Amino acid sequence: MPRLIINQNHLPYASLLETRNPRLVDLAVIHCTELPNLAMAREFGERILYPASSTGNSGHYYIERSGNIEEWIPVDRVAHHVRGYNERSVGIELVNVGRYPDWFDSRKQELSEPYTAAQVESLASLLRRLRRELPALRWIAGHEALDTGRIAASDDADKTVFRKRDPGPLFPWADLLARVELQRFEPPRRDER
Repeated sequence: MPRLIINQNHLPYASLLETRNPRLVDLAVIHCTELPNLAMAREFGERILYPASSTGNSGHYYIERSGNIEEWIPVDRVAHHVRGYNERSVGIELVNVGRYPDWFDSRKQELSEPYTAAQVESLASLLRRLRRELPALRWIAGHEALDTGRIAASDDADKTVFRKRDPGPLFPWADLLARVELQRFEPPRRDER
């Protein structure tokens, strides 16, 4: 098996994010960037969205279509990538166009770009490594399963769309789960919280 190479390319504010004990991370969250390329994702990741902490939104790892992996936030820091689950999870972003550029247009909600074999292979390798390094890691979920909020559609305020749809219907869950020792995480329904 080839050695997994992860290029460290930490965001400028990575050291400002809250620290945590990585041994308590029990959930991996799979995202897609919903942007055309890694450069645009980086530009978005570098934006300061929380002035009080001088930080923004980002996953821990980014996987390009080629399978190359970059670490933007160390796992001992809490990245802002999914509402309500950041403290316990590691966020992994796959470069994929998603619904770009019309994220909230009700007529354009399909995610039609398939994930590359190289991305899925790198993701499986990364998850196996994280499973060895993070002893509590046992769960995996898609962003869409954890953030089920809806917002007004950009084309028609009388309609709503999901805020998050990633990684979407083309993500190869069965293939990935057969290759990693993780279980699908099903969040409690709102009435169970």
